[in-house]
Amino acid sequence: MASEATAGSRALKDWEPVIGLEVHAQLLTRSKIFCSCPTAFGAPPNTQVCPVCLGLPGALPALNRGAVEMAIKAGKAFGCEIAERSVWARKNYFYPDLPKGFQISQYELPICKGGAVPVPQPDGTVRKVALTRIHLEEDAGKNVHATNGSLVDLNRSGVPLVEIVGEPELRSAEEASEYLKSLRLALIYLGINDGNLEEGSFRCDANVSVRRRGTKKFGTRVELKNINSFRFVRQAIDHEIERQVAAYERGEKVAQETRLFDNEKGETRPMRSKEEANDYRYFPEPDLPPLIVSREWVAKVGVPKLPHERISELTLAGVPAADARTITADPRLVELHAQIALAAGRDSAKRAANVVTGEVARLVNEGALDLASARFQPRQIAELFRLQDEGTLSSTAAKEVLAELLQSGKPPAQIVQEKGLAQVSDESALEAVVDGVIARSPSEVAKYKSGKKNLLGFFVGQAMKELKGKGNPGVLNALFKKRLD
Repeated sequence: MASEATAGSRALKDWEPVIGLEVHAQLLTRSKIFCSCPTAFGAPPNTQVCPVCLGLPGALPALNRGAVEMAIKAGKAFGCEIAERSVWARKNYFYPDLPKGFQISQYELPICKGGAVPVPQPDGTVRKVALTRIHLEEDAGKNVHATNGSLVDLNRSGVPLVEIVGEPELRSAEEASEYLKSLRLALIYLGINDGNLEEGSFRCDANVSVRRRGTKKFGTRVELKNINSFRFVRQAIDHEIERQVAAYERGEKVAQETRLFDNEKGETRPMRSKEEANDYRYFPEPDLPPLIVSREWVAKVGVPKLPHERISELTLAGVPAADARTITADPRLVELHAQIALAAGRDSAKRAANVVTGEVARLVNEGALDLASARFQPRQIAELFRLQDEGTLSSTAAKEVLAELLQSGKPPAQIVQEKGLAQVSDESALEAVVDGVIARSPSEVAKYKSGKKNLLGFFVGQAMKELKGKGNPGVLNALFKKRLD
């Protein structure tokens, strides 16, 4: 067995994977792309439908302007060439979840061509992964399989999509996963997709082939359909690479086909022979005119900063790179950090980052804090900083106040008063405690006077214990030095 594994590993090193990803991202419009039916997820089956998205005879599509605007936004963000004139096409295929027997899509003349997705790298650089195109289309319905048969839910039929087609520039499952994570987060920042893999609003098809290292010709491409997690993407691609390499090493051919990933078995299995464009019998959609996008329209579409740009800004402001990546993983954390730093004033970016990546992120991950309905205000955290800087709060007490205000939204000063957390900084109030510690520690005093100055921490610690953590360490240090030196 060991020799087989070694041989397999050696064989894999002789081959180079070639991976291209196609992502279907549902757009965050309130209505469908060609009708006014709502797009909300989770409604009872077949309740968000009309003659248009049911494909009934005589029903005519009417284009949703908002969907076009979101496609323009994606094109601008990724540096695509945005076509002034693009054309709708009918993509013909026959499945139970496609009531018309065709999908309205774009083929020869898509709305966006070229461009690239920025993928931040661990070393701080940004890799640009090229795109072939971005085009608009309508989603199909959904087959629901049960033990007693299969049913069709057409609520999703007609939901607007952008299909983002990447160039085959990826060379490992890990690269593919990182590309998908970056693309998903960018779409969330743009406000055009919610990135929900479980609900199917962000879906990936992977085209995988292998070739001998050093050769330029691509191998036979296999498509892996509708993979709904980053972990499964890595597993599916890794398995497919190993399967294809093993077939070539045995002298077999790899069939061009579409395969499904079985996440329970960790393997891919055949679904159908791979269709080519001519199998879909594309032809211009007769019920929709060409889509005309003026330069003025494109210019009016605003594009927010993408995650890699936010990372750069944060690191330049003094936030450690790891913290910057944590913050930018959620646009809500980016906004919260910016508001805290603004309220706290100059040079507070790193301090604000400590709060956001620490207690705030912990509570969010545990489900104990919903930033969409948070009770606290960012300025309250800035106020907490000021109380600590003024000596009113120790660092330990500040953590306690922070935990309370994030949950309750009470003003920091009120929490300090209610919990009795104010730090004692008045020298006259601390002198008696200092004198008492010295009186009870004659041996430590002798050692200190003989040169063991590091015992100063011992004296301060004893005083803090007596004061139940409320003494000002800086004032205590000064008082002990004054008495002992």
